[in-house]
Amino acid sequence: MPLSGRGLVPHGEALETMHSAVSPSPRFELALLRKSVGALADARDRCVHCHRTTLVGERIYLYGTGIVCELCRPRRREAPEASELMRSPERDRAVRVRRL
Repeated sequence: MPLSGRGLVPHGEALETMHSAVSPSPRFELALLRKSVGALADARDRCVHCHRTTLVGERIYLYGTGIVCELCRPRRREAPEASELMRSPERDRAVRVRRL
């Protein structure tokens, strides 16, 4: 069985040629990446002052206008309505065993 000298693929094209035919264009890949990152960013909770995404385990303060991070809390004079730890997004989707 003779081998092709370009990519050592039996009776076929070089691997580089096959890869480029399957792979979408770099512009298309970047567009998909930007769209998915943007969708994820829209779903995250952000501080109303600095617009920073709060970290899991960070204490957040709840006000009527939204959440305030630990770093921006001193900017507010009034007391928060509540405070809590930032939870992981997976926590709401986790399967929990309930005893009947």
